[in-house]
Amino acid sequence: MNSNSMTRRNFVKMCGLGLVGAGVLGLAGCGQASGGTGAGTKTAAGYELVKEGKLTLVSNFYFPPFVSMNEKTGEHEGFDVDLYKAICAKLGLEPNILPTVQFDTIVPTIKQGGKADVSLGAITITDARAQEIDFSEPYLDSNQSIVVRKDAAATTKEQLNASGMQIAVQSGTSGESWAKENLPSATIVPLDDIIQALTGVQSNLYAAAVTDLPVSSYEIKVAYSDLTIPTGGEIPTGEQYGVVVSKSNPELTRAINKALADIKADGTMAELQRKWFGKEV
Repeated sequence: MNSNSMTRRNFVKMCGLGLVGAGVLGLAGCGQASGGTGAGTKTAAGYELVKEGKLTLVSNFYFPPFVSMNEKTGEHEGFDVDLYKAICAKLGLEPNILPTVQFDTIVPTIKQGGKADVSLGAITITDARAQEIDFSEPYLDSNQSIVVRKDAAATTKEQLNASGMQIAVQSGTSGESWAKENLPSATIVPLDDIIQALTGVQSNLYAAAVTDLPVSSYEIKVAYSDLTIPTGGEIPTGEQYGVVVSKSNPELTRAINKALADIKADGTMAELQRKWFGKEV
C-alpha cells in the first residue's frame, strides 16, 4: 500500500531504514510531543517499548493475505502477522496486537508515539512516509493492479480513465495515489478498506478497483471468482514493503533489521511466502 515507490538502492542511500504512516488512534491521551516514542520502557538492547517485554503492533486488518481477522476464531492472521510474530521471537518479545485502525492513521500513530512500537501490513516504503517515520529494510517487493468484473466492458486504463467511471481504492494507499495520477478523468472513491472496494466492484457499484497485486490475486482466488485482473491490469510500480518504526527509536529499527536478516537466513521468510502465496516471491 503506498505511492511514490522507492528503489532498494535509493532506500539504502537515504538512511538504511524507513517508516510508514499510522493513525491518530487515541493521540490525545498519549501526552507526547510529535516524534516521541511515549512513556515506554527501555530495554537492555537500547530501544524503547510501549509495554515492557512486548512488541506492540498497530495495523489495518482488512488487507489479506497480509493482515486480516479470522472470522471463525477472531484471531489476527496473514503473512505480515506471521512475520511480526517471527520478529517477536527473534527479539525475545511477546506479541501485542492492537485493534484495527484506518490505514491512513498508521504513520501518524507511530510518529506520535506512546501507542504502538511498529506497524506491518503491506506498507510501501516511500519518500513522503520516510520523512515522518523510519522503515526497516525492505522485506517484500510488490506492484499495483486493476481489478474489474469478468463481464466488464471497460477493462483498460484508457477505457477506465473517463468521466462517469468510479474507481474504488483504499484511502491513504499507493493504489489511491496511482489512480489519482493515472486516471484523472475518472472519479476516485477512497474507502476504509480494500474489501469494501472489491465488493463494490463485484456489485457493479464501481467500475474497477486499484490495489496491491498480491492482495488482488489472493482475493480473486479465495473469495471473488467473478472478478479478474484484465490483460494489462498488472501495474509495475516496483514497490517494496517495510516495517514502520518511530524515528525516535533507531535501536529498535536496527534490531528489527537484524531479525529480518535472520528470518531470511534460516528459511522462515521462504516458508511464510509459500504458506501465504503458494510460492516464494
